[in-house]
Amino acid sequence: MDEPTAFVEFRNVQKSYDGETLVVKDFNLAIARGEFVTMLGPSGSGKTTCLMMLAGFEPATHGEILLGGKPINDVPPHKRGIGMVFQNYALFPHMSVAENLAFPLMVRKIPAAEIEQKVSRALEMVELPEFGKRRPAQLSGGQQQRVAVARALVFDPELILMDEPLGALDKQLREQMQYEIKHLHETLGITMVYVTHDQSEALTMSDRIAVFNDGVVQQLATPSELYEKPENAFVASFIGENNRLNGAVSSVEGSVCVVDLDGGGTVRAAKVNVDGVGARASLSIRPERIELAPESGSMANEFRGRIEDLIYLGDHIRVRMSVAGTDEFIVKVRNTASRGNLKKGDEMSVGWHSEDCRALDPIEV
Repeated sequence: MDEPTAFVEFRNVQKSYDGETLVVKDFNLAIARGEFVTMLGPSGSGKTTCLMMLAGFEPATHGEILLGGKPINDVPPHKRGIGMVFQNYALFPHMSVAENLAFPLMVRKIPAAEIEQKVSRALEMVELPEFGKRRPAQLSGGQQQRVAVARALVFDPELILMDEPLGALDKQLREQMQYEIKHLHETLGITMVYVTHDQSEALTMSDRIAVFNDGVVQQLATPSELYEKPENAFVASFIGENNRLNGAVSSVEGSVCVVDLDGGGTVRAAKVNVDGVGARASLSIRPERIELAPESGSMANEFRGRIEDLIYLGDHIRVRMSVAGTDEFIVKVRNTASRGNLKKGDEMSVGWHSEDCRALDPIEV
């Protein structure tokens, strides 16, 4: 991304709490104005620390953070003009909904008439226009989360940060709120930086996703690129379901390599992130890219396997198989009439194209 278009920038940012261990290592990220970027990763990966440094609640140990092209390392949180939404809502229990929303405006010394207008508009945005006089305790979890979002929007910030904002909600409400937040983002054109450990949430909502592990961004890409074209074995395993086969590279032919599997047999795969001949490799194949009982010779990679388990999931059947030395090989099969006769213990071939199999850095178990 060109520097002039960056609205939020991290430049060589590092963070250590004890002066020795880096929890964020040389972090660089440029976010365009109006973009929805999610920081995704397991607990302890550094994503929330990056958000807290951007908000101003944690100082960066090294590097520079810029907002609108201006360094903000020394700007206190309340002067950064950033809206913040937390997982625990952080609403004042003794105040009404309207008073909670008015508070950030009063801090900014906005005139009373304007406060009333902005509070009313913010409640309309989150579809709670009649709830201004209620206390937080009188609201459901989903309504409290809407109020927390409204409070972040009420003073018209250019940037909103969200830290696991839907973590306390049940699955159905969580999914509903994902779409509502994304709709607000699209409607208002506001820049949002979102933190979650939930991959499906990140895929649903984001323009781009930064996948964190051990204080380092493993890959920054659109949801479809992350899923279809993971650059390393961690991203392949963390984003979506993934079959992994280990082996060693026996030959390289341009963009394709041949890998001799530890469990027996050879696989032709796209050479993505492996060294040359003799190097260890981890192969990544998505379960939906595998064909059950393909026409013989129609695919670059074909193996015999045995069905170990079947799980009916409505629109598809999840088939666990014993293939190439592993009994945890997953195939997702569309639920059609012809697939109703699959049963445990059946032996059949499976196949996949070389371009659907990515040769990545080794993960040895």
